[in-house]
Parts: sequence; C-alpha cells; structure tokens
Amino acid sequence: MSLIKSKKRVADHGEVFTPPWLVEAMLELVKGETERIDSRFLEPACGSGNFLVAILRRKLAAVELKYGKSDFEKRQYALLAVMCLYGIELLADNIAECRANMLEVFADYLNIDETDELYCAASRVLSQNLIHGDALAMRTSHDRPIVFAQWSYLGKGKFQRRDFRLDVLTHMAGFAEEGTLFAHLGKHEIFTPTKSYPPMTVGELARGEFGDSSGDVA
Repeated sequence: MSLIKSKKRVADHGEVFTPPWLVEAMLELVKGETERIDSRFLEPACGSGNFLVAILRRKLAAVELKYGKSDFEKRQYALLAVMCLYGIELLADNIAECRANMLEVFADYLNIDETDELYCAASRVLSQNLIHGDALAMRTSHDRPIVFAQWSYLGKGKFQRRDFRLDVLTHMAGFAEEGTLFAHLGKHEIFTPTKSYPPMTVGELARGEFGDSSGDVA
C-alpha cells in the first residue's frame, strides 16, 4: 500500500497515509473504547478512512459478539456503530473514498446492498458524519460552521438525533474545567444542541427525513 497519492499532494497538503499496522497498534492503546459499540470517535484529518474503517470493523465485531443471534438487533446496533464515527477531511476525493469505504464495510458485514433501506440509512448518516471541510477552521468546504449530528439508539428500531456545532463544543469544553469562571455550570447547560429531532426509524433515516445539518453533502 502506497502511503502517498502524489508528491504534489504531500507538498501542498502534507498528505501522508498511516499504514495499517500502525493504525492497529495505535488503536490497541484504546482497545476498550474501539470495541464499545456506542463510543464516539472523531478523526479531524480522516483521509480515506484508515482509522475510521479499522474502528468500524472492531465495533462490528462487538456487535456480532453481543447481538449476532438476533438479526433485528444486529442491524440496529451495526447502524449505531456507524453513527458513532465522525471525520473531517480537506480534500474532496478523500472524503468521498472514506464514505464509500465505510459503507462497504458496513454492507459487507450485514450482507446488504443499495436496495436495503438500512444501506440507504447508513449512507445518509455517513453524509452527515463525514464532513468535507477544514478541521482547523472548523468550517465546511462551503464555509459554513461544521455541525455534527449526535445519534443515539432508543431501542425498538428508533433513533434520536441532536445537532451540535463543532466550534461551540470545542470552545465550551474548557469552561467546565476546575478553577474557571464557568466551572459551576453543569454539562447540560454547556452542551446545548443547536437542533433536536423527534425519534425516527431506519426507514425515515433512509428517506432523509431529517434535513442536512452540514449543508455540505457531496
């Protein structure tokens, strides 16, 4: 596997891909979290998804171990595993590859194709969770604030979505540190979503009945 696409991309963007062996070695440092279905990861320079795909594989292995005997639960929790992974990438071709690579891993695990509503739901989620933009500026490629959807599984095939602006989360996180002016505030007062949605089914997700938080779906 080549670690670069071109010398020009290395010079212009510092683009170098992490080899699989190093990805796995780094993930072993947080092994427990990578194998927890609902743990959330953000890769701010996700490239074509080396880290996110590896984490997704680990999460799906956990799904199989815990819910493999129930097709319904396996499908719901596999989708939740996808929902908990986030990425930002500056280059358009990379973010498109990342979405495709993660969707392929998800579809292969469940043995589904684009005719399955769960496939469509996962594709919609990835379009929201994997953002074409600048992580340092916290802006999309269309120069809008990066907004991430926080997804949760409510049970019985229902999912909840709440949207949060990345810049607000980043700046407000320090307010709760001990000794600061805002240390007395609870998390519920700091991390307030910009928008909340009613519970939705996989079918509603597949049909995109939740809008587009990023305004930057490619």
